[in-house]
Amino acid sequence: MTATAPRLGPSPIRRPLAAVALLATLISLLFGLVLAGASPASAHAALTGSDPQDGAVVATAPEEVTLTFSEQIAMGDDSIRVLDPAGKRADDGAPRDLTSGGAVRYGVQLHSGLPDGTYTVAWQAVSADSHPVSGAFTFSVGAPSETTVALPSNEAGGGLVGALYGIARYAAYAGFILLAGGSAFVLACWQRGAGALPMQRLVVRGWITLTAATLAMLLLRSPYTGSGKLGDAFDLDGLQAVLDTKPGAALVSRLLLLGASALFIAVLFGAYAKREDEKEKQDLTFGLATGGAVIATGIAGTWALAEHASTGIQPGIAMPVDVLHLLAVAAWLGGLVALLVALYRTPDITSGAVRRFSRMAFGSVVVLAATGLYQSWRQVGSWSALTGTRYGQLLLLKVALVAVLVGVAWISRRWTGRLTERAVSASTAAAPSATDAADTADIDDTDGAVDAAPGGTVDAERAAQLSRQRAALTATKEKRARDADPDRSGLRRSVMVETAIAVVLLIVTTILTSTEPGRTEEEAARGNTTATPAPVAGAQVNLSLPFDTGGQNGKGTVRLDISPGGTGSNSVHLWIDGTDERPLDVPEVKLAFTLESKDIGPLPVAPDRLTEGHWTASGVQIPIAGDWKVAVTVRTSDIDQTTISKNVKIG
Repeated sequence: MTATAPRLGPSPIRRPLAAVALLATLISLLFGLVLAGASPASAHAALTGSDPQDGAVVATAPEEVTLTFSEQIAMGDDSIRVLDPAGKRADDGAPRDLTSGGAVRYGVQLHSGLPDGTYTVAWQAVSADSHPVSGAFTFSVGAPSETTVALPSNEAGGGLVGALYGIARYAAYAGFILLAGGSAFVLACWQRGAGALPMQRLVVRGWITLTAATLAMLLLRSPYTGSGKLGDAFDLDGLQAVLDTKPGAALVSRLLLLGASALFIAVLFGAYAKREDEKEKQDLTFGLATGGAVIATGIAGTWALAEHASTGIQPGIAMPVDVLHLLAVAAWLGGLVALLVALYRTPDITSGAVRRFSRMAFGSVVVLAATGLYQSWRQVGSWSALTGTRYGQLLLLKVALVAVLVGVAWISRRWTGRLTERAVSASTAAAPSATDAADTADIDDTDGAVDAAPGGTVDAERAAQLSRQRAALTATKEKRARDADPDRSGLRRSVMVETAIAVVLLIVTTILTSTEPGRTEEEAARGNTTATPAPVAGAQVNLSLPFDTGGQNGKGTVRLDISPGGTGSNSVHLWIDGTDERPLDVPEVKLAFTLESKDIGPLPVAPDRLTEGHWTASGVQIPIAGDWKVAVTVRTSDIDQTTISKNVKIG
C-alpha cells in the first residue's frame, strides 16, 4: 500500500494548533525586542573601566591598579597580576574589594619605586553566572617601552578542560530532556508504556547521562575556572573551594535530586507498570506526577540558580521563568524522542497516545513562546544586539529552528489524524499472510509430534525451542502489521525529522547558555569606549628646526611631522637635511615631549632609521592635549651634538 502524504489544508475537525503556536512564537520574539530598552541586564561579567586606563601613559607610577566590572564577580588571591617590562610581578598579589555605590571594583596594590616602562595587567575571575572571564591590558609609566610579557591569547575556560566541560554541559541538558520528557510522556500520554522495555531504557539512560555529566562538571569545575590543567580535577582543595561556590552548591543539589529521581524511576517502571486495579493506578498516577514534577522543577532550578537567570535585572522573575522554559523544552523535545522510540520499538502505541502528546507539545510551545518573550527582552534588548552580537545571531538561528520544528510538527499532527486505532493483534488476525499461516501450521504439527512421542513425554528442550519460534513468529507478524500501516510509517518519518531538528536545536540552546548575552556585550563595548578615551583629533604637526652641533658637517635642518597630531597614539617622521638640502645621515637622533604646565615628561622617543636622513617612530603616546615642548637631540659625531626645541599645540 502506498502512503499518501497528509493534506496540509485546513481541517474542520483538527485545527492546526502547531501553526498557531509558530505564529505566537514569532510574534513573541518580535514583541519582546520592540519592548526592549530597560536597564542593562548583565550576565557574563565584563571589564567596563580601569585605572590606569588601557594604553594610558602616566607621569609617575600609581600606587594601585583598579578594575571596574559590569556585575559581581568572584576573585582569588592571584586573580589580578601586574607585570613589569621584564615580566616580574609588580603587585602585592592580594586583590581588594573596593565595591561601593553599586560599582563593582577591585584593586591591587603596586610596589613602590617602580621604574618607567610598559606594564601588563592580566586578570581572571568568575562571573555571577558561573562562567570564567579573563582579559589583559597595558599602561606605561613615563613612556612606552619594550616588554617581554606577551598578552594572553587564550580565553578563560578554554583548552582541553574547557572542551570537556562543554561536552559535559551538552550531556547534562540531553540527559535531563530524556529523563524528564520521557517520564512525562509515559505518565501523561501513554501509561501502558511504563511496561515497555524501550521506554524504560530511554528514561534510565537519560538519568545515567545526567548523573555522569553532573559528576564530571563538579570535578572539572576547579580547573575550568582556574588553572586549566586537567590534573587539578582531582585536587581535593580545589574541590572543596568549588563546593563553597554557588555553582558547586547547584551541582551537589542536582546530585541529591537525582538520587530522589532514581526512586521515582523504580516506582514508575516497577509497581506502577504492574498495577492492574484502575482506581489504584489513578491514585499512583497522581502521586507520581506530583512527585516527578517537584523533582523535575528542582533539577531545572539548579541551572537557573547558577547561570544567566541568577544575575542581572529581575532575578526573582527570571529564575522561575528559566525553570518553566527548561521544563517546557524537556516536555516537548524529550516527549518527541519518546514518541519516536515508541513508534519504532513498540507494537501497541495508539493514535490516542500520539494525540495526547500533540496536546502536551502544543502547551509546551505556548510556554516556550511566553518565556522566550521575556528572555529575549532580558538578554538581547535591542535590534543592534540581535544582529550585531553572537548571542543575538544564535538566538535568530534558534527561532528559525523552532519555526521549522513547529512546521514539521504540524505535518506530524496530520499524520496522527490518519493513524488508525486498531491494535496490532487485531490487524494481524484480520489479515494474516499465507506464509504466516503456513509457518504456524508447521509449528503446530511439530508440537503435535512432540506430544505424541513415546510415553507422552515432552522433550523440555524441544518445547523451549518451539516457544522461541512462536515468539519470533509473533514479533515478525507484529512488525509486518506495523509496516503495513502507511499512516504509521508516515508519522514515524515525520517524527524522525522532528527529532533531528530537535538535536540541532538542543546544541544551539546549549551554546546560548555559555555565550555572553547581547545586551551585556554591547554594555561592555560602551564601557570600554568610556574607559579608553578616543584620541582627540588635531591637525598634523609640522616643524622645521635648524641646528648646529659646532663640528664638521654639523649644520642642517630637522623637519618633523607628527600625525594625527592629537592625544593618543601618533606616528612621527623626521628628516635631516644638510646645508645643501640633501639628506644628511647622522649617528643618532632622539626626541622628547614635555608638558610643563602639567608636570608631565619628558617622555623620550627613540626613532628608528628608515633610510638615509629619514627616521620614524610609531605608537608615540600623547596622554592629554596641551602646549607640548618638542625637543630634538641631533648628534653628528662622537663629541658633537645639540638639542633644539619648540613648543607646539597638540590635541
